[in-house]
Amino acid sequence: MKGNVVDMAVGVIIGGAFGKIISSLVNDIIMPPIGYLISGINFADLKFTLPANPLAGPNAVPATIAYGSFIQTLIDFIIVALCIFLMVKGITKLSKKKEEPAPQAPAEPSKEEQLLTEIRDLLKEQKEK
Repeated sequence: MKGNVVDMAVGVIIGGAFGKIISSLVNDIIMPPIGYLISGINFADLKFTLPANPLAGPNAVPATIAYGSFIQTLIDFIIVALCIFLMVKGITKLSKKKEEPAPQAPAEPSKEEQLLTEIRDLLKEQKEK
């Protein structure tokens, strides 16, 4: 039981660090070229501004819906999910190879089978004559 808990703790720590790496990959490497291709848009800056609430007063700050940040987070999630899927698939494939027993040689026929085979061969010889 202790070994499994330690393995899980290591997995959580590595998963957190892996998540930061993927976030950096999406934010710093993948999204800038995509933004460049669609006329220099920075996805983090994409947002929809709602009108200010007149009941809140003249200094009210309008609310914004940051859908660009959501798009980046969604791409981030898809990449993390794909990487985890591929890792689990690879680990499963490796563990199946380890579990497969070595092929065994066919067992020797029993004495009865040997005797029946000899009788069959003798009958064939008699028919041919």
